[in-house]
Amino acid sequence: MDLLSVLSFVLLLSAAQGAAVRGKAPQQDWGYVDVRSNAHMFWWLYYAEHYTQVPLVMWLQGGPGASGCGFGNFEEIGPYDTLFHDRNTTWLKAASLLFVDNPVGTGFSYTTDEGAYARNVSTVSDDMMVLLKTFFSSKTDFQTTPFYIFSESYGGKMAAVISLALHEAIQAGTIKCNFKGVALGDSWISPIDSVLSWGPYLYSMSLLDEQGLAKVQEAAAAVQDAVKSGEFERATELWSKTEDLVEEFTDDVNFYNILTKNPMMLAKPEKRQQSSIYYISRLFYSHTLRHQGDLLFELMNGPVRKLLRVIPDDVIWGSQAKNVFSAMAGDFMKPVVDVVDKLLHANINVTVYNGQLDLIVDTVGQKNWVKKLSWQKIDQFRNLMWTPLHMCPQCTETAAFHKTYENFAFFWILKAGHMIPSDQGDVALKMLRMIINQE
Repeated sequence: MDLLSVLSFVLLLSAAQGAAVRGKAPQQDWGYVDVRSNAHMFWWLYYAEHYTQVPLVMWLQGGPGASGCGFGNFEEIGPYDTLFHDRNTTWLKAASLLFVDNPVGTGFSYTTDEGAYARNVSTVSDDMMVLLKTFFSSKTDFQTTPFYIFSESYGGKMAAVISLALHEAIQAGTIKCNFKGVALGDSWISPIDSVLSWGPYLYSMSLLDEQGLAKVQEAAAAVQDAVKSGEFERATELWSKTEDLVEEFTDDVNFYNILTKNPMMLAKPEKRQQSSIYYISRLFYSHTLRHQGDLLFELMNGPVRKLLRVIPDDVIWGSQAKNVFSAMAGDFMKPVVDVVDKLLHANINVTVYNGQLDLIVDTVGQKNWVKKLSWQKIDQFRNLMWTPLHMCPQCTETAAFHKTYENFAFFWILKAGHMIPSDQGDVALKMLRMIINQE
């Protein structure tokens, strides 16, 4: 992408959003990789100012079906927000950024065959290996650059499996890459540990009474029974029913920030349509559609697609998201704690970070699956005292707590919900710098 195209991109986006361009536009590149027949994955790269001297971070969004190139880019860590104002806490200050719309069908990624949607994280990982092999083969400057995978929500589940596959590909010599570690943000690593912790967490925060707690725990136990018996699609349906109960007894608490109300209530399917289709649709509206707000939808399908110039005419950003979500329904409740264990045993750096106010993947549930790790050094990690994190030497307010033992770290981010970079951008950027050894 030449400088004129980059400047044109910045100017058009700026004009479209009524904002003035401030500062130097970052160098960018983007494109498609055909990861399978009828499956086309979109990526978008921002170069840091001195990109050969800083790491490369790949960001994976959740959902599944939420767009990293859209939401992660413009709502969380990219250089501009949806109004095209400069983001003061962009992660581009510390690293080059690679956004990927995955699984296939997410964002600007698309399929031309209904059978091409991924149905499990294994296929998601296989697709990403094709993309990364193509990326690092063509972007040879990045082959020796420290490479990290950061993620959020369901993106963390995908990131864990992708990280293990990438490590194995590097060992086999099929991908040339300097992989340094993975960070799992509010990640769906052990779904049942999250679901089982909702009731006690909400009760402790005065958002459930005793009767509500009993009902939510009863529903969560049914989810657990389905998981234990291997009925994962049934477990997904029961998970959705449990969320309904939580909202009923909490007056519609926001699963992504317990201090607020659920903003998606008006968009959800009517409750009278209680069927398997209803429960999957309900989860989609709660956990993926929220990443496709009107402003972002207009931005991505308007000035962004016009300047990218590679998006097929019949591809609408986000139009296949519900198909992506539905195709993965049988995978939702499957844990990947064993994959995290394998990463730690392989001496790969693993960081878990979580927002204090998140419910869907609350910190209590995260700590519970960490206790299940068989990594031989987990007891040493658990016995460590955490350290308070302050934003400056003179600052007295605690922004987070953290602790690290060898290749495993955990960050507890205070006053943040599910989307930590949106809620606490300064803290998220500082955490990034600590993980990539810039602080």
